[in-house]
Amino acid sequence: MPGYILTTSSQVMCMHGGTASLTTSNTKMKVDSSPALLESDVHSVAGCSFTLPGPKPSPCIRIEWTAGATMCKNDGTKVLIQSSVGKCISAEGATQGLAIVAQTQMKAQAM
Repeated sequence: MPGYILTTSSQVMCMHGGTASLTTSNTKMKVDSSPALLESDVHSVAGCSFTLPGPKPSPCIRIEWTAGATMCKNDGTKVLIQSSVGKCISAEGATQGLAIVAQTQMKAQAM
């Protein structure tokens, strides 16, 4: 399924309201003047307020990605698209939900 390519200018959040810091190892591919994000990128999360019963704070601290574009790669690594799956992970390694792509560029799509 095609989707808009995610870049360092996109906005991604955890489902609890934390904001992802979008950095990438990609230095070659840009879309609308911003580097495209890669499936291998891991993004840190700040401001997550998730709490387990008890109460025990358990904020999301990073997002790990799968399901990048199948037809668009950068040095053999899939580029992230709007439909890619970002798993929000706690400090204890637990998956706590999926990332929300709140905004992305609207000029380039990939499959």
